[in-house]
Amino acid sequence: MRTRFVRGRLRPLAALVALAWTVGALALAVSSGDAAAPSPPSASTGGASSVTFSSATLSGQINAHGLATNYVFQYGTTSGYGGQTPLAPAGSGTKGVRVSQTATGLQPATIYHYRIVAVSPAGTTNGKDHTFTTAKVPLSLQIAGVPNPVVFGDSFNVEGTLSGTGGANHEVVLQANPFPYTAGFMNVGNPEVTNVTGGFSFPFPGLLENAQLRVVTVGKPAITSPVVLESVAVRVSFHVRRTRRRGFVRLFGAVAPAEVGALVGFQLLRPGGSVNAGGTVVKAGTTSVSRFSRIVRVRHRGLYRALVKINDGAHVSNYSTPVLVR
Repeated sequence: MRTRFVRGRLRPLAALVALAWTVGALALAVSSGDAAAPSPPSASTGGASSVTFSSATLSGQINAHGLATNYVFQYGTTSGYGGQTPLAPAGSGTKGVRVSQTATGLQPATIYHYRIVAVSPAGTTNGKDHTFTTAKVPLSLQIAGVPNPVVFGDSFNVEGTLSGTGGANHEVVLQANPFPYTAGFMNVGNPEVTNVTGGFSFPFPGLLENAQLRVVTVGKPAITSPVVLESVAVRVSFHVRRTRRRGFVRLFGAVAPAEVGALVGFQLLRPGGSVNAGGTVVKAGTTSVSRFSRIVRVRHRGLYRALVKINDGAHVSNYSTPVLVR
């Protein structure tokens, strides 16, 4: 069929065809034109919880707007941050989701800035800057007697550390409760001031009996160390003297304080251990020193020592310095 023009216009059928071509071209133009650009993720910084002296849990909310999105929390002592949590997925949904991560390795009693940062193929979004303050490190006391046990009549030190925030330049005092531990703790000497690292040392000129020791802070906060038992070992002197009998020597010595009735064992020192070589009993001497003595047959030459065994609760056993028996 031929298309005929009537005074510059198409016939009705031809007009419909032309309209269809026009609409199709318009639709093609729309479909092939630039689509709307995808939106970058939305990110909102939330609060900080479970804040300790070294860590805090940081929260926030992210809308991925349909694209795979990851996030981190940036944190630091200024708004320049400097640290961040590991990269973590936030999904690819179209609704807001709550996320959280823990920041670690923080300094106590310090203000920290933080924000959430979300990243997707459409771009990066930074949440607003928020802050939190880490907690103080709780104060605690630890002590030790050096040496422990201490030999009767010798001096020793009570050394320790006041750890935590505010541990430096703090007054502490030593307290003792001597055997039989019924009198209660009493201050010993004057208070000491901790150094810049919280350390301290109390000299103890002489402890006569086993004692419970502790250190407490002066003023607030009231902190008490664990109780340490400082033992006092008896002082043992040991000597050897030849006798008229061939092959026999006299082993003798003294024990302070007086420990009448205590058992004494003689030991021959060998590589890797010792061998028993007889013994005796401590006998009365003076009010402060008791003595022991025995003639023994020398089957083996070498170094010998005496062990005085104590079970009275006020003192502990001790060895003498070795002596050479030829």
